[in-house]
Amino acid sequence: MGLLTRSTETAPCEVTISHRFEELSAHVKFLNGAVVNPGDSVMVHGAEIMAPYGEIVSEERTATITRASWLEQQWTRWTGDFEFMELCEFSFSEEVLS
Repeated sequence: MGLLTRSTETAPCEVTISHRFEELSAHVKFLNGAVVNPGDSVMVHGAEIMAPYGEIVSEERTATITRASWLEQQWTRWTGDFEFMELCEFSFSEEVLS
C-alpha cells in the first residue's frame, strides 16, 4: 500500500437483506475473509435485491473493494471521531440532579 496510491481487489460475497418489522437492514459478508479498513469503499455488483415485507433474502455476489491509500486511511481514522460526534444527540436540562 502506497502513501497516495489506491488498489482494488474483487471478492465473492453474500448480501443479506432483511425487510421485517423488527429489522430493516443490509449486510455484506466477504466469503474469502477480506476485511474492509477505514477509508476503503465497496461496490457490490449485480441487480438490485428486493426483499418482500416480512422476509430475509440472501444472495451471493461479487464485490470490488477499493483500498484507501495510507494517507486516506490515516485521515479517516483521525477525522472519524469528529464525524461520530455529529451522530450523537445531546440534551441539556435546567433540572438539577440531586
